Amino acid sequence: MKSLLLVLLLASALSLQAADWPTYGHDPQRTGWAIDENTLKPENVSQLELKWKTKVKNQSYQLSALTAPVVAAHVSTSHGERPVVYAAGTNNHVFALDVETGEVLWEHDFHSHVRSAPGGFQQTFLCPDGVTATPVIDRGTNNLYVISEDGALYGLDLGSGRVNYGPVQFVAPFAKALSLNLVKGILYTTLSQGCGGGISGIYSVDLAHPLHPVLRQLLLSRTDTSGIWGRGGAVAGKNGRIYGATADGNFSVATGDYSNSVIAAKLSDLQLADYFTPTNWEHLTHRDLDFGSASPVWFGWNNYNLLAAGAKEGVVYLLDADDLAGKDHATPLYTSPRMGNDEQVFERHGIWGGISMARDGDGQTWIYVPMWGPVAASAPNFPVTNGAAAHGSIMAFKVVASDAGKPKLEPAWISEDFNLPDPPVIVNGVVFALSTGENAQQGRNVNRLQNTRPAVLFALDAKTGKTLYSSGSAFTTWVHFSGLAIAEGRVFAVDHDSNVYCFGLKGK
Repeated sequence: MKSLLLVLLLASALSLQAADWPTYGHDPQRTGWAIDENTLKPENVSQLELKWKTKVKNQSYQLSALTAPVVAAHVSTSHGERPVVYAAGTNNHVFALDVETGEVLWEHDFHSHVRSAPGGFQQTFLCPDGVTATPVIDRGTNNLYVISEDGALYGLDLGSGRVNYGPVQFVAPFAKALSLNLVKGILYTTLSQGCGGGISGIYSVDLAHPLHPVLRQLLLSRTDTSGIWGRGGAVAGKNGRIYGATADGNFSVATGDYSNSVIAAKLSDLQLADYFTPTNWEHLTHRDLDFGSASPVWFGWNNYNLLAAGAKEGVVYLLDADDLAGKDHATPLYTSPRMGNDEQVFERHGIWGGISMARDGDGQTWIYVPMWGPVAASAPNFPVTNGAAAHGSIMAFKVVASDAGKPKLEPAWISEDFNLPDPPVIVNGVVFALSTGENAQQGRNVNRLQNTRPAVLFALDAKTGKTLYSSGSAFTTWVHFSGLAIAEGRVFAVDHDSNVYCFGLKGK
């Protein structure tokens, strides 16, 4: 009887967490796949509506405003048990909102004791002097972990915002940290572009002993142009490794500079384990087509652990996550034709943000790629297209076996026009993605704040790319470098005016 009770209690605890969206891309592998969500389906997403829009007290800076949202169900708050959505603001804030009403349940303001100094990329859109890393939810400690603008790590109580952990100085003040990742009590982030003087690489902290934190770093480049700045930051596999795709800079194994590469490190101690550097590395560097623009995604397929990676070049690679590219570090399992960016330019073209992955009810593995700009002339035929896509699109591929049994990509469909697309998220045969409306023209700062358009949320059929829902004029402005979250049968997004949006089914 006691054993049965224990099983029921464990099952109950697991079910309470099933609807969470705890981290960027839903899981440490950054798949974007809400595998436990069961409300939203192709048959009902046309009934989506804007449930609420809440403007929080955060001042945008340059292109940055709010991080991608994360969601926890069944949180004990002063208002009772609630599902809560969280977002951090670049202006050094964190906000917790009631999923049902959009009411701000609590907010936490960090107080910095240092100031940023101009120079290099500092105080530009590349180094926005604020909170840049999407927080992560830790159910085990009931904490929301956040890096403040001065580089300190905090653990805030999910229900009240009370400081339960830290501050622990984690990274350099005013560094550009990317989405936090949490695996077995160790927290990971990445730094890029020399912001705040922080050296590019992967950083971790063991959270087991709050008064004796163990910090580690894998430093990958001493050039301020390099680093891992794909939206997902560090991507954790289920094989004891953590991955990232690096940007422009020097490459030298002898000096430890690994730019324009995909690198793998040990989860436990961040020792470098492997790397992949494409044979056209010099071309990518010369044309600023760096790997840093998008995060890879980790997944299992047949007898392989795989990474799908791609960036501004418009080419998608499939890598063996256990042996990235052979003895020469330059031989992937599969290299696609160019799918976008015929012009080979570094703005408004190619793959940005991150690649997503899901499986359908038949066990077929799918890869979803946000491609900026039109389809390349050299791209293979896609059996299904959904109209002209001059500004960008979501591209869908099936992962199938070659004659030799190795994985390859089979083109499936291209969506309608996205201007410009953010990384998609997937639930029950539906692909959700934002047309961001940002102006990613060449140029810096003020130029990019002009000629923007309101964002639009799309729901697409995951097997055909057909548009099942469009949010129309629900958004009032655009968004830069954020992301979507899905939980509790709802879809969450943010915009540049520091609004948090919640979409749900009519009557629910």
